[in-house]
Amino acid sequence: MDNRWNLFQKFLITQEQQISITDFLINSVVIIILAIILEYTYIKCARTISNRKQFAGVFLLIAFTTMLIISIVKSSLALSLGLVGALSIVRFRAAIKEPEELAYLFFAIAIGLGLGANQTLVVLVAFGVAMIILWGRFFIKGVKSQHQNLYLNFSAKSGVVSLPDVTKAIKEIFGKSHLKRYDENDEVIEASFLVDSPKPEKLDEFKQYVEKYGESVRISFVESKSF
Repeated sequence: MDNRWNLFQKFLITQEQQISITDFLINSVVIIILAIILEYTYIKCARTISNRKQFAGVFLLIAFTTMLIISIVKSSLALSLGLVGALSIVRFRAAIKEPEELAYLFFAIAIGLGLGANQTLVVLVAFGVAMIILWGRFFIKGVKSQHQNLYLNFSAKSGVVSLPDVTKAIKEIFGKSHLKRYDENDEVIEASFLVDSPKPEKLDEFKQYVEKYGESVRISFVESKSF
């Protein structure tokens, strides 16, 4: 019994271990390169409607922060327990609108966890496999995303066209979209949609579609980052 108690006490004793600065710097360089590749992959391959370029900018910070935390707490049981206690107090809230965004965030965290545990080779192999899968699906489906989304602003004389008519046309021509603003009174109807990086020919197709509603129709396309 005494031997078991002594072993348990030794297990609880905090033995500080020095973190290898060389390994940490190497992992920092690796994580920067991987995060940049992940950001570019997300911008090109993701199908989310949000501003992909802006959202991808957090990948490096999340991955590096995760690596730093794991590098510090992995050598100490007390620090590990302290981390659990801190996370039980601090609650994180993030406006994640689509599952694909959450998947990329978990991927960035996984990279940080692996490099923080000095599993560099495993991380590189897993990252390479993931990139092959993501880019393979991208080229197979023929998805050609651009670097920003656009706001489509539509206005027309009240009574000439209804919101369901405009929404139906946008869905048929552009596919995925979000209604951001809608105003209607006795004189005019106005609506703003966030559309997913349409091709130039799609813009012209939509223009020709709404011309049948008369000369009162006005449309404009504005880069989403302008708001």
